[in-house]
Amino acid sequence: MIDIVQECMGASRIGITGHVNPDGDCVGSVMALWQFLKKVFPQAQIEVMLEQPPAIFDFVCGVSEIITDYSAEKVYDVMIVADTVPDRCGEAIRYIETAKKVINIDHHISNHGGCDVDHIVPDASSAAEVVYGLIAQKEEYKKLIDREMAQTLYIGIIHDSGVMQYSNTSPKTLRIVADLISYGFDFPKLIDETFYEKTQVQSKLLGKALMDAYTLMNGRVMVSMTDLATLREYGADKKDLSGIVNQLRIVKGVDVAVYIYEVGENSYKVSMRSCTDDIDVSKVSAYFGGGGHVRAAGCNIDGSYEEIVKNLTEQLALQMEDGR
Repeated sequence: MIDIVQECMGASRIGITGHVNPDGDCVGSVMALWQFLKKVFPQAQIEVMLEQPPAIFDFVCGVSEIITDYSAEKVYDVMIVADTVPDRCGEAIRYIETAKKVINIDHHISNHGGCDVDHIVPDASSAAEVVYGLIAQKEEYKKLIDREMAQTLYIGIIHDSGVMQYSNTSPKTLRIVADLISYGFDFPKLIDETFYEKTQVQSKLLGKALMDAYTLMNGRVMVSMTDLATLREYGADKKDLSGIVNQLRIVKGVDVAVYIYEVGENSYKVSMRSCTDDIDVSKVSAYFGGGGHVRAAGCNIDGSYEEIVKNLTEQLALQMEDGR
């Protein structure tokens, strides 16, 4: 395990970033690192460079200070990439490429490292769980966890573990969660407001996606798609599509859910969820240049929708054969 404090020692400018379309784990891990390092290095300039997270995370300490404009010329002494690889950080890549040191903190099995310092824990539920481990490894660091930091770490863990119902939840995860909720934040309310609650628009998009869904491969694969015209019709954007793939996954008899949404002309974002470790969707995603976990992965693919579905099902068929 790396010592994140020692790795940042002497740095006067520290940057932290995560992946495009930041989800709960990205927000939780990035902002918890920011909160922690601000306490350890009060004299340093510590900044988060990230796409604007969904509004449900506005209450998280530090979110209002996130920098979303990447036009400034600056070089960081240390740049921390959390919950992803540098190539998935969007425009923040320019600061990663010029940083004096790059630290990668992640939990995705498809992340093979390659930064100056890599700390990748594939069996962790979330990047937030990994960050907790870095903070809790020394009592002097752990003493810096307060109610806000505990809440931030908890957000990351519940979002990537499906509120502790996904297979990436381990006994260690549950022990960490038990420690975090001891700090006294209202965790049932937090779960409702950031994980379960949907706006009316989000509910309508979910309903349409379920109505339009269809099965392939003898009912084992469920597919649905949302195009740009539908997003415009509902006055929505990609942030309103969160969680749809998980609803497709829980349909009885389905082994793999595939949710696709249009991001541009002949350009689509693909999210996949597997109901079994025998079907590794991270390998399917990696084939198309993406990544993720055995049961949850995603990628971007260019081409016609029909071609994409055909190519995806071909790769899923190979996984199903390997998993027999």
